[in-house]
Amino acid sequence: MKALRVEKRGIKVREIEKPECGPEVVVRVVLSGICNTDLEIARGYGGFRGTIGHEFVGVVDESPEGKLLGQRVVGEINAGCGECDLCRAGDPRHCAGRTVLGIHGRDGAHAEFLRLPLENLIPVPERVADEHAVFAEPLAAACGIMERTPIDQDKRVAVIGDGKLGLLCAQVMALTGAPVLLVGNHPEKLRIAERRGIETSVPEKISSRKREFDVVVEACGSESGFATALELLRPRGVLVLKSTFHGTTEINAATIVVDELSIIGSRCGRFTPALDLLKKGAIDVDSLISEEYPLQHGVLAMERAGQKGVLKVFLRP
Repeated sequence: MKALRVEKRGIKVREIEKPECGPEVVVRVVLSGICNTDLEIARGYGGFRGTIGHEFVGVVDESPEGKLLGQRVVGEINAGCGECDLCRAGDPRHCAGRTVLGIHGRDGAHAEFLRLPLENLIPVPERVADEHAVFAEPLAAACGIMERTPIDQDKRVAVIGDGKLGLLCAQVMALTGAPVLLVGNHPEKLRIAERRGIETSVPEKISSRKREFDVVVEACGSESGFATALELLRPRGVLVLKSTFHGTTEINAATIVVDELSIIGSRCGRFTPALDLLKKGAIDVDSLISEEYPLQHGVLAMERAGQKGVLKVFLRP
């Protein structure tokens, strides 16, 4: 089968062996989505080597005892050991022995087939199109913010970054009734949020908003976003870090201490709430779709996905 792989000398589309079923499920990938984490892995983030990609929708091709066979599914990306306390409690997202689809220890979704445990797979509602189902993983990540800190209509929220994740985070936060400000640099992207009734601004015009927000979500994937977020937070506010990128960030510890700020990381969320939002049509994902390429043109697709102004790029095996 074909797969888009990160190797020592860059990224290549390779012919590799189709995964065997064994105790896990083999899924035929229908569509996969390139995200910023894929781009960062290609630059060296995490030291991963293998097939990348973790946003997908597919059809179960092989399954132990025939469970879910032929059904359209998406999949939670963290596969735990199954034995630790976290796994026994049904949440392997921080299992010390976990593998992560296309990110750590497990080949990913930019391929004709992938393999995941049965318990990771969630059937896709019939009315959710393939092009929308691919967004289940990043939308779940946006919903996961509320697992880490409460958001309601009394919280003033700012989201830094008008990329795919930032736009999803802003839309999800706005559904709580909280007043949301999205800060970004691209007028055409900001208009996507504005059409949903979300206030927007560019970094140059937010100096008057310093120390105004209860919660700031950093989703821009750059060091500058961290500094901007600290400026916007009120004392005892909460900074939510969503970005994963290859590099380091300098931290102004004095501001954090003096203003008694809380900094929390937020990574993966649960898929069921995300699928519910997609089923209801509560999130505009159509406006986030830029282009689609066949899998054999995966290297070109990665180059396009990394260019300014481009949002979601799909790969179709």
